Amino acid sequence: MKRISQILQTGTCIPEQSNYIPSTTSNVLWGRLPCRNDRMIGTVHSGNEITIDTISHEGLLEDQGSDPMAYFATHGVAANDVLNDGIAIARECHHNPDTDGPHVVTGPIAVPEAHPGDLLAITPTTLAPRVPYGVISTRHARGVLAGSEDFDGNYGQFCRADVENETAWFPVQAPYSANTSSEPASTVRFPMRPFLGIMGVTTASNQRPSSIPPADYGGNIDLRNLTVGSTLFLPVQIEGAGLYIGDPHFAQGNGEVSLTALEASLRATLRVQVIPADEAKRLFGRTDLPFAISHGTLVPMGFGSMLDDALSQSVEHAIDMIAAMFEMPRQQVYLLLSAAVDFDVTQAVDITKGVHGLIDLSMFQQLPAYERTMRDIKTYADDASQTNPTH
Repeated sequence: MKRISQILQTGTCIPEQSNYIPSTTSNVLWGRLPCRNDRMIGTVHSGNEITIDTISHEGLLEDQGSDPMAYFATHGVAANDVLNDGIAIARECHHNPDTDGPHVVTGPIAVPEAHPGDLLAITPTTLAPRVPYGVISTRHARGVLAGSEDFDGNYGQFCRADVENETAWFPVQAPYSANTSSEPASTVRFPMRPFLGIMGVTTASNQRPSSIPPADYGGNIDLRNLTVGSTLFLPVQIEGAGLYIGDPHFAQGNGEVSLTALEASLRATLRVQVIPADEAKRLFGRTDLPFAISHGTLVPMGFGSMLDDALSQSVEHAIDMIAAMFEMPRQQVYLLLSAAVDFDVTQAVDITKGVHGLIDLSMFQQLPAYERTMRDIKTYADDASQTNPTH
């Protein structure tokens, strides 16, 4: 993870000749995802990289005062360490908390080579923290324990980030801390694994969808495996794809049970590649749902209004893909999944629930189709053949 030597304000620390998209007010949507009628704010050609600023919604929201400077000051953040684009978005961008999602989304960005039916392969090559802090929260009766006497409500936890050592931390509140007021506060620390909660392609609808539920176009997937080097594959919906990203995270557990992850702003550099429809179908068999390849692991996704529905779709997705990729009988794949594959809850709080499988691709290395399949996949996913997957 890239060290943070200073706050990454708009335009700072950008190498010359970079294809760079800032998260300024004219380049973002707040609470909505792009639709086919939205103008493209930039262009990236297939095979190239693009650097995009993202901004966390924490500190911008109406129930936090709509004033990031004041909100973060209450947590000891200096004025110069608050992102200027966040201040401008909170002040100038339209947002209806009753109908819109909370997320700030940068895009859409044209990929001229992309056509409906193709797959867009998106690989984060750098995910740089823009600030050394973030927020975890629960609110609006949206956590998995909503309605419980002990845990329901609107509250959060400000966290500091030790970017150099790749950990985040916060002090434990009294009376649970054994320390007295004259002693340093007890803290808990946990690993930072930055990723983008939202990566998507523009819907073919004429109306902007809410930023909250994920769908076949991606969006708010909240897949924690999409760290640097991993690749997300999305079915293109419109001419030019209309790539967008947002909902930056420093860390998240599978399930995202309280409602949010450790929400914190990132600068993302992405490699973008188009896989033509015929090639995509040949490689993967099924191309109508998002999936990922992460550190030697195939990650087929499923969505549904209930977790059971999301699990069923993820299992069916996995069977379709493995049967096509490695020329296995579908019933044998089904049995293999039960014996050798974990299916985890991606998130349980985004209206549409998510489940993903974690399939170690090295299991198939003795099959005749393995070498050809892996050679072709590595064209789009560099880490496909890693043999020590981290889930």
